[in-house]
Amino acid sequence: MGPTHFFEEAARSCGFRRIAGMDEAGRGPLAGPVVAAVVILPRWYSPIGLDDSKTLTATQRQILFDLITHKALDWAIGQSSEQEIDSLNILEATRLAGRRALAGLQAPPDCLLLDALLLPGVSLPQRPVIKGDALSLSIAAASILAKVFRDRLMESYHNRFPDYQFHIHKGYPTPAHLALLRRFGPCQAHRHSFKPVQACTNAIQAP
Repeated sequence: MGPTHFFEEAARSCGFRRIAGMDEAGRGPLAGPVVAAVVILPRWYSPIGLDDSKTLTATQRQILFDLITHKALDWAIGQSSEQEIDSLNILEATRLAGRRALAGLQAPPDCLLLDALLLPGVSLPQRPVIKGDALSLSIAAASILAKVFRDRLMESYHNRFPDYQFHIHKGYPTPAHLALLRRFGPCQAHRHSFKPVQACTNAIQAP
């Protein structure tokens, strides 16, 4: 059926009016930042095709990215770097990216819907929704913004690190990426705390 207004309207029934959805992209890759997006949609706004970003083609996501960023009441994107991921761990880096996204809004929301995540230390009501990007229109919109933003960023990484073909696999552990990682070793864009990257580092350093 796709995402609906159910969770947004449930929040409205509790008196909330500025309801934001948040999602992230890039927890699983071996390289690049983790990106979080937060979106406040107009009430009842539902562009054709809005759905969990994972179910859409790249072209569909690009079209929806433009629609959402033009029609949203407010939106922002935050990210945590590879170095922060290595220092904090991926969960805490994801939360940091989420807090940075919230800080980027023109005005704070009064309620936050998240995809199965909570942000400790953020003083506003939060509702984590399991598979939220498939159920809530606000979370689905955030998933698209985060995914498109991160994909564009990884495409720019290809110019800096052309050996790794980041523009194709976006840092995810595909067979092609793993083969290049074994061939060239990790670069500055890689998450050195992740086991596949550590394995390649150790193999290269071994006598």
